[in-house]
Amino acid sequence: MIASGGWSEGIDPEGTSIEAGYLGINRGSHHEATLAGKPIFYFSSSHERSHLLCAYGLSPFKQGNPCYALVWEGYIGSIYFINENIEIMKLREVLLNPGHRYAFLYALADPSFSMYRGAIRLSDAGKLMAISAFSTGKSVPKEGRDLIDRILDPQVKAKNFSKEDFKSYSYYNCGITHPDFADLAKLLADRIYQTFENAARSVITKKYPLLISGGCGLNCEWNSKWISSGLFSDVFIPPCTNDSGSAIGTAVDAMLELTGRAKVRWNVYSGENPTADINNFPGFIEYDYDPAHVASLLMKGNVFGWMRGRYEIGPRSLGARSILASPVSPGMLNRLNSIKNREFFRPIAPVCLEEDMEYYFYPSTPSPYMLEFRKVISPSIPAVTHIDGSSRPQSISNYQNPVLHQLLLKFKEISGISVLCNTSLNFNGNGFLNKLSDLYKFSLEKNLDGFVFENRTFIKKTDANLKQK
Repeated sequence: MIASGGWSEGIDPEGTSIEAGYLGINRGSHHEATLAGKPIFYFSSSHERSHLLCAYGLSPFKQGNPCYALVWEGYIGSIYFINENIEIMKLREVLLNPGHRYAFLYALADPSFSMYRGAIRLSDAGKLMAISAFSTGKSVPKEGRDLIDRILDPQVKAKNFSKEDFKSYSYYNCGITHPDFADLAKLLADRIYQTFENAARSVITKKYPLLISGGCGLNCEWNSKWISSGLFSDVFIPPCTNDSGSAIGTAVDAMLELTGRAKVRWNVYSGENPTADINNFPGFIEYDYDPAHVASLLMKGNVFGWMRGRYEIGPRSLGARSILASPVSPGMLNRLNSIKNREFFRPIAPVCLEEDMEYYFYPSTPSPYMLEFRKVISPSIPAVTHIDGSSRPQSISNYQNPVLHQLLLKFKEISGISVLCNTSLNFNGNGFLNKLSDLYKFSLEKNLDGFVFENRTFIKKTDANLKQK
């Protein structure tokens, strides 16, 4: 079976369909075809349906267990019900373009944004989430409230947005560090979430689980609000909740069509194994990997690249392609943001021993995919504590990732702290690194103190103190 997800031509999801198209919740279709002269089945279903089947197929709930589902992304913003026969019903279309509307506010304030009408930068949504944490809590003036009303006007499609149409507002090109902008960002975030929660309350009749999919599922604050809303028996957000999970959803839908099954066994570390493609490392000394050795170097304030095993599915670094550092110094936040070429206001996420979550975060329940906000309750980890006292931790168990779990244990033995800084190992704007040559190049360019590749540790020669175990 060849399974192909649907899309649309151009930037408009309502445009000419490619394969099954962008929109639609009806079952996909398959037909006989040939590939390299051999007969195959060819299957396609819509992009909208791929979001739903990805969340359903990866969720821990048994097949046949009814679920509600929320898809909110750049274009789609709807609530669904999936019954025991995996029949999908759209309960309510809440708001088109929730993701685009959210990201547009950042573009409006950013003087560097000058893209064409209807365009956004996907990274702006995450930046706006970080800015919201700087909110003072004061009331937004009427001009700001009117601006938010206009951005959220359901009669206006975000594909028609241009920041030039908003030049009359004082927020136009005000700069994202303007003292009043964080309050405006927080208001927009709260308004979007409340719009969707109110809609959910109007259509939900039973306390079933909720599946969340779409790029807005990466907003940790919103995810935490859904979990604490009390509306659902459980909430599941897959680690590949954005479009990175669409291929999985399409494959699940194809399997459902052919076999009647819609559940898959999976592991978050399902990417490729790393490739050792070079043998020479000028400027570094190589050792056999020893977790106690690396933990001691991290404790001294060194920053390490980390490439172990198969890489993660989804956009978040979950301990296979990471940059690791100690969280005890506030200055580490600035160094890591400089390494990643990120703005100063963006937080760095922590990774924590699952069994020790209660000492650092509230609530302390496991968070294996770094998709929820938690309140930091310990003063010992300032590098991963955001301005509002929040964090988006990843919890690590020995079962989930025994190698990283062991490193955390050794770091705890040395420092008394069960947490490390964990940010993604990638060049800006690109995916996870997977070649030893790229890891070496990254370490040189970003001035890392060392890196770990599988069972090998590389330490910079110029730091004599690093040469000793």
